[in-house]
Amino acid sequence: MVVLPIQGQSKTYTVDPTKIIAVGRNYIEHLKEALADSGIVAGKVDLPKEPILFAKTPNVLIGTGEPIVIPPIVKRYGFPNPRTDHEAELAFIIGRRCRNIQPFEAMDYIFGFTCMNDVSQRNIQENDVSGWFRGKSFDTFGPIGPAIVPPEMIGDVQNLRIICRVNGRVVQDGNTKDMIFGVRELLSFISENFTLEEGDIIMTGTPSGVGPLQDGDVVEVEIEKIGVLRNPVRQG
Repeated sequence: MVVLPIQGQSKTYTVDPTKIIAVGRNYIEHLKEALADSGIVAGKVDLPKEPILFAKTPNVLIGTGEPIVIPPIVKRYGFPNPRTDHEAELAFIIGRRCRNIQPFEAMDYIFGFTCMNDVSQRNIQENDVSGWFRGKSFDTFGPIGPAIVPPEMIGDVQNLRIICRVNGRVVQDGNTKDMIFGVRELLSFISENFTLEEGDIIMTGTPSGVGPLQDGDVVEVEIEKIGVLRNPVRQG
């Protein structure tokens, strides 16, 4: 549970979702990057026909300034090249219960937009037989903030610059215009599959440039019109 200010208002909002639904490989350059990391040299990339969905559990949530903790279990496995990666993302929070909505209705069901970091333990993510669940859902693996921006204040949600910095160095620099599936399309598709409750979070994917975090790093996610989400990294 995280309490965030609402931009343009004197109120705060308690982030306490029943579920967090994330979208994988929703930027073309990150799709190529992910394929390359899997040993696939991509020429012409076949785009996904529908959004790639996975879940993160609510225990991942922390606010700006709180530490991302690399879990001790990673050391126990003794991976030769351990990788716990940053992924800068635009996220949005559902404003009211919805099911089977159309893209043109989407903004009516969004409470607001914010920054998130889809922290991912790659070795476990890639090796678990059951898929991405465990590597995406360790405690502290979902920093969120620093504020919530209502839809009427965000402007064109499909033209927002996304930057990620590690120790002040820019490592990701993208724009929401490069999403394969935009915000409205994502919300419509997800609502065809699951009933969304007020407070649920949708994460919309990350641009290229994902990379490892180490003990002592400071990682920042900055999205135009929202602000900077900043978290130190600690080895647990």
